[in-house]
Amino acid sequence: MPFDVDTFLLKSFVAIAETGSFSESARIVGRTQSAISLQIKKLEASLGTPLFYRTSRKVTLTEQGEIFFGYAKRILQLQWEAYSRLKEPDVEGEIRFGIPEDFATHYLPSVLPSFRRDHPLVQLIVGCDLTLHLLDRFRTGEYDIILVKRDPQGVTGGERVWSEPLIWAAADHYVPREPLSLILSPQPCIYRARALAALDIAKKRWYISYTSPSLAGTLAAVRAGIGIAVLPANMLPEGVHPLRQEVKLPELADAELALLKKTGLSKAGEMLAEHIVHSLEKRRSFL
Repeated sequence: MPFDVDTFLLKSFVAIAETGSFSESARIVGRTQSAISLQIKKLEASLGTPLFYRTSRKVTLTEQGEIFFGYAKRILQLQWEAYSRLKEPDVEGEIRFGIPEDFATHYLPSVLPSFRRDHPLVQLIVGCDLTLHLLDRFRTGEYDIILVKRDPQGVTGGERVWSEPLIWAAADHYVPREPLSLILSPQPCIYRARALAALDIAKKRWYISYTSPSLAGTLAAVRAGIGIAVLPANMLPEGVHPLRQEVKLPELADAELALLKKTGLSKAGEMLAEHIVHSLEKRRSFL
């Protein structure tokens, strides 16, 4: 059988590889689980090798699957770059973009440079702030596009682009004890709200020992052993580790990142929004 693979098949394969789940990947690409399974069987037949080890609990890549995974991601990225560059190479204008500070620190360097390279005539004005402030400034017209953290059961609207697992974290040398010393962002903050609500339900005693509006300030306090913090699972730096079992801390529900764009957004703005969603989908790992 000749090797002939389409974009949907590659996206399905990458989604399974990243999530370890056929059902989750089906939700991501918007197809049924049976359709995804048939597509992967077709891909494995055309390549002449199994790409996944399948068990009742997890799906993992075979050695050949690991090799193909790298190529699949490169092919998808090249497709996107070609599309983005050829679609509107001379688009221009000003875009005001707001994003949470911690997310900007961790992900922005991998999202914006390629957009600037493909669309050098577009002027980006980027601001970092807390979600509530971003929403307020978006409503008053200060931003064209914003990424905001939200509770999936709370704020609605916009386009969901990221599911963010939250964990309790502390310095490697820190031994937590009650009352728990907490390092939190000031109000309003979804991480803060999640932490306090979970601790109160679990009847854990706590006090807030350190407050910082920035990720850098929070991590500095954690590393100094001042207390424990709530952090995204995929943003843990060296010297900081997840904890829960040691002190039986309650589990934290995921947060969500959503993209909101103003009505009547310019062509340049629409292209940036599309680029952001594509870039984050590509990096999404669902830890």
